[in-house]
Amino acid sequence: MKSIDEAQRDMRNAYYSGATGVVTSATAWLAAALAAAFVSSYAGVLTLIFGGMLIFPASVVLCKVIGRSGKHSKHNPLAPLAIESTIWMLLSIVVAIGAGLYKIEWFFPAMLLVIGGRYFTFSTLYGLRIYWAFGATLVIVAIPLVFFEAPVIVGAFIGALVEYAYGIAIFVIVRPNAA
Repeated sequence: MKSIDEAQRDMRNAYYSGATGVVTSATAWLAAALAAAFVSSYAGVLTLIFGGMLIFPASVVLCKVIGRSGKHSKHNPLAPLAIESTIWMLLSIVVAIGAGLYKIEWFFPAMLLVIGGRYFTFSTLYGLRIYWAFGATLVIVAIPLVFFEAPVIVGAFIGALVEYAYGIAIFVIVRPNAA
């Protein structure tokens, strides 16, 4: 690949601009919210952690269902950024777990901050500024959850709602450009 634009186009084409991952992530958040609502706060936390492990493979399957490869070019220079941001996210999840162990109501807001931070890098990965707005929205909604000591299920449902909203928005933005 000769340019960043080509690398971003490859990522957008392979992963439907990340929309499949966002919708899959939203589904993990919704499952966590339902587990928190109907089982326990800790069940919600565990559901998001274990559901999160399925986000990438499930999003690749969804890519294939809608006619995308779910795999970027082997020579894409943005591939290391995707891996590095994943490693940073995984390390940050440990911090969110620690926050949740201190005060369970802090887990989901901490995860919103972690995921929001990761979405900022997606602006570079996909060449779409909507990911800046997405990351900022997650950060903005996380802060009042902590200050107002929102119940666990509120943080989980807000995470699902924001993720679904942006996932749908990204699908709409990409659809006219779908190859």
